[in-house]
Amino acid sequence: MVKRKILVASPHPDDETLGAGGTILRMLAEGHEVYWLNFTAMQNTTKFSKDILDRRKVQLNEIEIFYHFSGVYHLDMPTTELEKIDSGEAIDRVGRIFREIEPDFLILPDYNDAHSDHKKVFEWCYACSKIFRFPFVRQVMTMEIISETDFGTPMNPFVPNYYIDITDYMEQKINAMKIYDTELGAVPFPRSIDNIKARAMINGATAGVRYAEAFRLIKCIV
Repeated sequence: MVKRKILVASPHPDDETLGAGGTILRMLAEGHEVYWLNFTAMQNTTKFSKDILDRRKVQLNEIEIFYHFSGVYHLDMPTTELEKIDSGEAIDRVGRIFREIEPDFLILPDYNDAHSDHKKVFEWCYACSKIFRFPFVRQVMTMEIISETDFGTPMNPFVPNYYIDITDYMEQKINAMKIYDTELGAVPFPRSIDNIKARAMINGATAGVRYAEAFRLIKCIV
C-alpha cells in the first residue's frame, strides 16, 4: 500500500467531520497521514458569547484528541468574514503550509456550497494545487458538507462521482460529531444525527455499501 498524505481543509470546525469524518478515520486506520487545516476561529469576531467561545475551545481540543491527526493547522481567520481577507495573503499562507506538508491528496469544501467562507477556502486551496508550483498534489476532491453543499446554487449542483465506504467508521463519525454538540439540532434541522446517518445511507446505497461519504473528484493524476 502506498502511504498518502491527505490534507482536509475546513472553513469552520465541524466541516471536516460533516464532510469527511468517516474518511479521516478510515485513512488514519489504514496508516495514511491526515492533516487538518482549519481556517476560522470564533474568537476573532464579536458575534459570540463567552460561553460559546469557551465551549468551542473545549471542542477543538477534544476533536484533535479524538482523531489523532498527523498534524493540525489553525489559521484563526474571522468566521463568516473570509470575503474580507486579502486573497493574495491567504493563498501565501496556505501555500506555505502545503510546502511544509507536501500533501498529495486534498479534500476541500465544494466550490458551489452556499456559505461564502466555503467558496473562499476552495478558491485559496485550489490555487495551491497548480502542478508547476505544487507538484506533489496529485488528487483534489470536494466533500459534501450537509447544510451547505445541499443548499448550493442550482447552476452547478454537487454531483458526486467518488465514494468512500465508511461502514466500519460510521458510529465513530457520529461520536466525533457529538463533540460539536453546539452545532447539532433535532430533525428536520440538517445537522442532526438522524440526517447525517440518512445521508451516509443514501450515499451507501449509490455505492453498494451500508454507509458512504460522497465527493466530487476535481483532479486525479496517476
